Amino acid sequence: MEFTQSDFDRLLLFEHTRKTAEAKYAANPLDADNLTKWGGALIELSAFQDPRDSKKMIDDAISKLDEALLIDPARHATLWCLGNAHTSYAFLTPDFDAAKVNFDKARECFQRALDADPENELYKKSLEVTDKAPILHMEIHKNGLGQMTGGGASSTPSKRKESAKQKSSDLKYDIFGWVILAIGIVAWVGMAKSQVPPPPPR
Repeated sequence: MEFTQSDFDRLLLFEHTRKTAEAKYAANPLDADNLTKWGGALIELSAFQDPRDSKKMIDDAISKLDEALLIDPARHATLWCLGNAHTSYAFLTPDFDAAKVNFDKARECFQRALDADPENELYKKSLEVTDKAPILHMEIHKNGLGQMTGGGASSTPSKRKESAKQKSSDLKYDIFGWVILAIGIVAWVGMAKSQVPPPPPR
């Protein structure tokens, strides 16, 4: 997967967000907003990792978001972000039954976020998309992404086959990148919307 200047800028932005959140956490570990930003940054940064490291980073994000929910269980922006983390983790899991567990957790998070903020269109859309995610997961892994995420690729002696496998691997990384990018964009738009102050009373 080749990085564009835009990718590099995003990487720097989210790495800065992660480091800032880590420093703020040392000063105040009970800041749910900071933990949510930290988790969101980790989800974004996971898109720039190889699949195994990406799963570890998403695990860390889930841990931060769970910690934020211990502090503020009704925080809908955190619930929504946690739903995205579970969705991302599910797409990185080749085994459908294991992935389905994460899709179910994601759905529960999105539903709780929507229950807390029933007018939020982004939460409604996330819930709709989550219902379609298992089908997309099966399509992606049926087309070979499973090998990239640890499904086991066999080595071949032929250089021609290795070259074809490399091209196939690049395509898989591109597909994976777009899936994570789409999830990340939706996550950050939702977090931004949740930070907008309410309109003044009339």
